[in-house]
Amino acid sequence: MTEAAKPAGAETEVYMRAALEQAQLAWNEGEVPVGAVVVKDGVIIGRGYNQPIGRHDPTAHAEIVAMRQAAEALGNYRLPGCELYVTLEPCVMCSGAMMHARISRIVYGAPDPKTGACGSVLDVFAQEKLNHHATTEGGLLADDCAGMLKGFFAARRAAAQEARLKAQAAVAISPH
Repeated sequence: MTEAAKPAGAETEVYMRAALEQAQLAWNEGEVPVGAVVVKDGVIIGRGYNQPIGRHDPTAHAEIVAMRQAAEALGNYRLPGCELYVTLEPCVMCSGAMMHARISRIVYGAPDPKTGACGSVLDVFAQEKLNHHATTEGGLLADDCAGMLKGFFAARRAAAQEARLKAQAAVAISPH
């Protein structure tokens, strides 16, 4: 049911690049840069990027935002025959939502060794007792996807370090 093979074809790369564009929007807003798109019959019908901070919503992960938009486009809370492309391996919450939405295929870029639910930590879709099983494929444009995440966190660490140094300098030169 679940496979770790890399998907083939230029078409899949187009969709992952669209997800990477969404991830860049998250970065631009100071959110963890994860992006997702939902595809039906070769057409992107939902786009999303991480927005939990800006929306004050713990469920505003890229996948959820994209699925909400896709459901609106189809006028249905079920998304059968849809594929979801996401730059980071989905978490348990997002995987559960994909299962309930009946997404048929999930393609992700970078694995998530801390919270990945498509094989890295758990494999939700391989659970035989659950009623819906999507195929999952990881590793599409993994270096690009992981590189964006690494760059984001490196920039955050550098900004925090700079702020600490400025604070220390201000304390050192301020009169007592």
